Amino acid sequence: MSDTELNESTSAPNKAASGRKSIANRLYTGDISLNIVGLRKRWYVMSGIIIAIALAALVFRGLALGIEFSGGADFQAPTRVTTQTVDEMRAAVQGSGLPDLGDTTVTTMGDNTVRIQTRTLDPQTEVPVMREVIAEQVGVDPDQVAYSLIGASWGKQITQQGLIALGVFLVLVMLLIWVYFRDLKMSIAAIVALLHDLVLTIGIYALIGFTFTPATLIGMLTILGYSLYDTVVVFDKVRENVRGLHDQRRSTYAALANKAVNQVLIRSINTTIIGVLPVAALLVAGWLYLGTGPLKDLGLVLFVGMIAGAYSSVLIATPLLVDMKMREPEIREHTEAVERGTSGVATRRSGRREPVEVPTDPVEDSVVEPADDDASDDLETEPAAPRITTSTAQQWPTIPADRQQPRRQTRSERKK
Repeated sequence: MSDTELNESTSAPNKAASGRKSIANRLYTGDISLNIVGLRKRWYVMSGIIIAIALAALVFRGLALGIEFSGGADFQAPTRVTTQTVDEMRAAVQGSGLPDLGDTTVTTMGDNTVRIQTRTLDPQTEVPVMREVIAEQVGVDPDQVAYSLIGASWGKQITQQGLIALGVFLVLVMLLIWVYFRDLKMSIAAIVALLHDLVLTIGIYALIGFTFTPATLIGMLTILGYSLYDTVVVFDKVRENVRGLHDQRRSTYAALANKAVNQVLIRSINTTIIGVLPVAALLVAGWLYLGTGPLKDLGLVLFVGMIAGAYSSVLIATPLLVDMKMREPEIREHTEAVERGTSGVATRRSGRREPVEVPTDPVEDSVVEPADDDASDDLETEPAAPRITTSTAQQWPTIPADRQQPRRQTRSERKK
């Protein structure tokens, strides 16, 4: 077997093995690469449009707050819970003749209690009517229907405390990332990604018209942790890739950050899909079958927040980090040096040569002459000295000017 046949036979399994590589492996090794960081302006525009829609929904439609935040009336009655309990109770409450009961929430607690939450009712005129309607529907005495009033001031206090807790959480997260990565820009990029997820999720709630309840708040804190985890994973890979950045001139900071995003992209997608599938089932069950209740609110906020968290950690946090890093003088100088080196390699590969300046020589086109005219006849016949030109002068060794040169001796002097 010839060498050529041997090489072809041994390279065939390697080609077949490379062709069987998964997309995740090819992204990790750099065989293929998505230009995510290079197209960062496109992601900024896309996110800006989505955030603008979310803010417009908050401004023009408003956020429907539950009675725990806005205040209202809460009724609980004992009954045997069936699949028709919620629908029948809601129809009975809305047919009571009292105004503005369209946002009434009916849920079940276990298998023996039904809960009705309405707007704030007048204790003298409207509460007795509501008790009568609920008692008649479940078949009990009106005194067995428990009633409690949630004041608007208490709801406002809860809202204020929740906002303070959220602010403290963001500050602590920012400090933690700063200490862990020793890079303030990474912590800023992570916080911007978290705020992006918050605004987007709340805007979807306002756009669809779901009620913001304590279950929604719990789910929102959950997605903040999920989004933060995904962002930290990407940043940890970025830090690993850019270690020793200034010791090489092959890749820029943006290129290494883009490589890190590609290396964790499949992992982020798989993690998001695995997490979203059960959440989607929870949302469908709470929305289509139960109608109202904490399952629907929790399912929606988790579904929207997990997708937004995966999106922001890959397409917002890392590109924003690269933009902030490119403002540093050292990173900018390193990028320019790498680009200059890359353009030089491209020029050599294209076959073009840069003009080379040839130094001039004072002995250009000169010939070595005899020492004196009188002794020229007595000189032995010797081969003629070579003609020294510019092209050949560079090949002769340079003789220092202070070194004494040997003088040619005539035949008469040598006889003496």
